[in-house]
Amino acid sequence: MWEENTAYAPLRCRHKKGTQAAEALGRSRGGFTTKLHASCDGKGRPLGFVLTPGEAHDVKGFGPLFGMIADKAKALLADRGYDSDAIREEIAFHGVRAVIPAKRGRRNPALHDRDKYRQRSRVEQLFNKLKNWRRIATRYDKTRESYLGFVSLASALLWLPFVHEA
Repeated sequence: MWEENTAYAPLRCRHKKGTQAAEALGRSRGGFTTKLHASCDGKGRPLGFVLTPGEAHDVKGFGPLFGMIADKAKALLADRGYDSDAIREEIAFHGVRAVIPAKRGRRNPALHDRDKYRQRSRVEQLFNKLKNWRRIATRYDKTRESYLGFVSLASALLWLPFVHEA
């Protein structure tokens, strides 16, 4: 039997405090959480993901996520959390049509196409499919890379039924 001698024990590295933001972890009402922001195409297939800490507002994930799809999108469907003048200007600058309902307290509410906005359910269906994977729904992974790696793996499996489409 081997006994660990403290004089010769290997050094154990502890997780440094303050790296929570780098790992996209943050405190919110639900506890220590992460927000997964996603974009998908018209058929509900995932296109890109961004992680932010749990307490971060939705607007924090918009920039990197929109940068991934700005040149390919014709219209951007988003919920009320993304309703801001800066986001609407960014979307219009790239020639994309914004389908975002106005926040309730907005003085000058922008109009949106209600029929087109109904297609936003595809994003919610994408999250539903991803959260069938327990590992994604509860985030067991400590690091950002391993969590996003598993999200990418699950996304690849969601793309498989569409591989042979022309």
